Amino acid sequence: MSILHVSLSADDPERIARFLAGIMGGYALEFPPFPGAWIAFARADDGTAIEVYPTTHVLTIGHESVACEVVEPHRRPTFAHAAISSTLEREEIFSLGAQEGWVTRVCNRGPFACIEIWLEDRLLVEVLDPDMQADYASGMTVRNWRAMFGMD
Repeated sequence: MSILHVSLSADDPERIARFLAGIMGGYALEFPPFPGAWIAFARADDGTAIEVYPTTHVLTIGHESVACEVVEPHRRPTFAHAAISSTLEREEIFSLGAQEGWVTRVCNRGPFACIEIWLEDRLLVEVLDPDMQADYASGMTVRNWRAMFGMD
């Protein structure tokens, strides 16, 4: 099982989608079903993607399927975040974050380290360079989680 795509909201969806596509080595394209939305595809072109919606758009329960409602912009921080892998080296990831002027730093999460990038200085994306990905894969297991938090 794997997560196939996630959705985020941003003040500037195109900018965020282009940035994320750069981190993932892929492509950013408009997302026509929802005006103003963009999508960042991973290099593998296997369906792995991040959809980026304007902060004025929210998903609602439609009559037969999901619907989009336009609301007042909500630029507040959110607990929702994503961790993504990248083939880029740490220095390249830092450079991309610095070019945007966003908080970009290495953080230790316990079983793994990641590069925190605060998109628009409000939305967290944890980026794992190739070295960090091995620690994530070996550290983020049910067994290790139970041991870390004394759940055995």
